[in-house]
Amino acid sequence: MKPLFQSTIRSLPLIARGKVRDIYAVGADQLLMVTTDRLSAFDVVMADPIPGKGAVLNAMTEFWFEHLGVPNHLTGVDPETVVAAAERDQVVGRAVVARRLKPLPIEAVARGYLIGSGWKDYQATGSVCGIALPAGLEQAAQLPSPIFTPATKAAVGDHDENIDFETAADLIGRQRANEVRAITLRLYSKAAEYAASRGIIIADTKFEFGLDTDDRIVLIDEVLTADSSRFWPAESYATGISPPSFDKQYVRDYLESLGWNKRPPPPPLPAEVIAKTAQKYQEALERLTGRSLTVGDSVPGAQS
Repeated sequence: MKPLFQSTIRSLPLIARGKVRDIYAVGADQLLMVTTDRLSAFDVVMADPIPGKGAVLNAMTEFWFEHLGVPNHLTGVDPETVVAAAERDQVVGRAVVARRLKPLPIEAVARGYLIGSGWKDYQATGSVCGIALPAGLEQAAQLPSPIFTPATKAAVGDHDENIDFETAADLIGRQRANEVRAITLRLYSKAAEYAASRGIIIADTKFEFGLDTDDRIVLIDEVLTADSSRFWPAESYATGISPPSFDKQYVRDYLESLGWNKRPPPPPLPAEVIAKTAQKYQEALERLTGRSLTVGDSVPGAQS
């Protein structure tokens, strides 16, 4: 599979290039979202793509949209029908046509375990995003119950910032913040229960939501992928360490070993790190859905 670092679709107007997705306008009310093979770590886009990553993320998101069964941005329109014939190879298996919605300006993060920025926050303050936690917890410890820890959305090259609930309420309104918190924790719990049956712990994940024309909350963007979540194999889970994972934590751990300042330009990724990361993404998809990926396949449901 030839990696796609950046799409070059000229038959549609380009709206934006995110850390991973390129977004094009399809008329006035729809978007073509192309999931590239770019990888972002510490909010910096690496110079080296991960082969097959975009197709894996796309398939995983489609699977979770169906499994969770909540309103989402998908239209069901085949992406190959909205681009020129010569551009179809850039969208097959890695793109969706989505409704154009008004995105909420926060990332809705659910944490079930103490890791990443949450662990650093806890070490410094005994809390995560203003939520006090019991003393003496170890790295990667399971929390007494999942918590909602929102973050601001950063532009490409900037860092997302964890915020407390009150700040989120100031940004989107208290009633809306309460709704988003409730939906986030419900979706996380449902997904974590399913993943556990497949031998995967979902340590944390982030959701994004938008509003439709009736002001209803709709799930958008990517959902429970190895980019937006920490997936740990249950059989090797342990506290006191950063557990082995099926997500880009492998890349993060490599970058941490370099003493890099986490600002552009990023260091190059060795071939071994690229290959191992691609393998981890594919394994996460196979474990969660029971299927390996063939370009162009959809993943309509889990295979038992």
